Amino acid sequence: MKNSEAEQQHPCLYVEVCSHNEELRLPLHTSIVLFLLSYCESSSFKVFFVRSDSDNKSCSESLRAHLPESLRVCDLLTPEALPRLVRSCRLPAAVDESGRLCRAGLAVVLRHIIIRTVEADPSRNDVQALLGFKKTCLKACAEVSKWTRLCELDIPSAVEKHHQNPTDQTQQLPPAILTLERRLGEPVKVHNDDKIRRQKLQEQRRREENCTSEGGGTPEFDSSRVSEGLELRAALAKLAMDSVPVGTTRENSEIRKVKTTDLPELEHVFAEGLYFTLTDVVLLPCIHQYLCSIQVHAPSILHHLPHLLRWYGRVQGVPGVHRAAKDCGLILSKVQVPTSSHFGLSQQENHYDLQSPEEGQEVTPDLHFVGGPRPTMAKLKEKGIEAVFSPHPCPAWTLPWENLPGAINPTEGKMSNIRAIRKMQQLNNLVAMVTELARPGDTVVDFCSGTGHVGIVLAHTLPDCQIILIENKEESLVRAQRRSSELDLKNIGFLQANLDYFTRPFQIGVALHACGIATDMVLEHCIQAGAGFVVSPCCYGFIQNAVKFTFPKSKRFQETLTSKEHMILCRFADQTAVQLPPERRLIGKHCMGLVDLDRVWAAETHGYLVQVMTMEPESCSPKNNMLVGRPPQRTAEPAGHIDA
Repeated sequence: MKNSEAEQQHPCLYVEVCSHNEELRLPLHTSIVLFLLSYCESSSFKVFFVRSDSDNKSCSESLRAHLPESLRVCDLLTPEALPRLVRSCRLPAAVDESGRLCRAGLAVVLRHIIIRTVEADPSRNDVQALLGFKKTCLKACAEVSKWTRLCELDIPSAVEKHHQNPTDQTQQLPPAILTLERRLGEPVKVHNDDKIRRQKLQEQRRREENCTSEGGGTPEFDSSRVSEGLELRAALAKLAMDSVPVGTTRENSEIRKVKTTDLPELEHVFAEGLYFTLTDVVLLPCIHQYLCSIQVHAPSILHHLPHLLRWYGRVQGVPGVHRAAKDCGLILSKVQVPTSSHFGLSQQENHYDLQSPEEGQEVTPDLHFVGGPRPTMAKLKEKGIEAVFSPHPCPAWTLPWENLPGAINPTEGKMSNIRAIRKMQQLNNLVAMVTELARPGDTVVDFCSGTGHVGIVLAHTLPDCQIILIENKEESLVRAQRRSSELDLKNIGFLQANLDYFTRPFQIGVALHACGIATDMVLEHCIQAGAGFVVSPCCYGFIQNAVKFTFPKSKRFQETLTSKEHMILCRFADQTAVQLPPERRLIGKHCMGLVDLDRVWAAETHGYLVQVMTMEPESCSPKNNMLVGRPPQRTAEPAGHIDA
């Protein structure tokens, strides 16, 4: 089935469905999306289920029988029938009314459902509250946030793996589940927690006094009972959209004078702390399925999940959760814990911990920098390693700004004239290099696109190429789409997603001032796709070891520098601001060149020809390095070559 133009006038949601024993089943990511739709009572989307094989009609009716009644389910589709943008990414995905802005990935799609629900009904404060105090719940991408990665990827993956063979893991908790259990047992920080913690101390003191006066001796104080009452009252007040409960009288001076560090800690009620958020929505279908399976196959393990079981019970008390769960075929119940257990966790105490670096987490230690970069630079020089900058092939090339539509020119935006001129100079450099690499029919991806300065210019300059803008910030991408509509560009698409969710083949990747390891993520994505790249790095001081790579990256640098010494280079590579003394800026530029040389050598092991050059004029940015990489299959002169 192909989507008609009429269907594209409404937002569409695409989720996966898979086959098991010739029956359709819903993967966890799909179950989570449907649960949120039901909880929000949202009917804003047309929902399409996507499966890999073509025999989709025979099971469509049985699938609908297990879906929320409020869903506007349109059809079962094969991947070939999906819109082009949706085929470019991993599901789930949501496409707006224009069909040109796609949001992909679990966290991004869930946040979008919440936003659309509140736009349709501003009175839904309960739905708005799912985004948290600063509306940042699960906003950080999984590539750099351990918490988002745990909730969005690791826990669903662990539960899916457990379901494949539930009897095979009876003697070991999945690392992700163990991490969540420990996280739920940690103290929490919330907005205005000082106020709540002082109230908690006041209640503890009052209870101690009452017990002493009644018993005449030192009481046996049950702190968990008192604290749970306070935390639960605060959580329930939030669910009812009331203010956080306060004491009937002001704290006495003794309470007010207690140092913040000496106040009692607050305990978890929900996954993020005291308040029910999107994180709880993500975890509930996962933990429900896992606990139900464990109760059948290995009930003794439940003894070691007290915090998780308590969380599971509390979530069931949230208004609307039971209704939404039942609507999605999740029958929530109290999990029965056996009275005895012979299961122990002694051998896996440190197997997976948010506080201890493991596979799949950032592993940069808390480094203390002493002294400057000169010893590190001297060490590299002794090994014959020095920064090398290639000459700019077309330093005077410029876009015909005076002939371009106003919506393309940065001076039309909200930035100052001086900043707009520098942005134009930066665009001259990147567009010149991309134009030299590009061939008709190429797909060019503007990674970390922001409001689209690079991508929109490329779409106008290269009408025979398809341009895709990828950005994680919704506000920036919406603004870019608006600018594109003013220009009536037909060869451009927009994807709000983390880089890992983009799966489409492409020929050139470009990124202007991708911060820290975002540059390395772009380079890795381009190398995996065999694509050329034009990248201007930024924020070298934010570079840290990440999920898929560690620093240094190249063999020669690894043989010469420790991770700490490499981080010293990164720290001083940020010392290039114009207000700094010239000698210091020169050292910063040299450190930038060394960090990028490490990146270049890592790329060259994949057959790339890579050059590091300085953008012209150098004053266009303190971060004026530009990495231009040509893959092995593009060594011939491209059709789009420009004259210097």
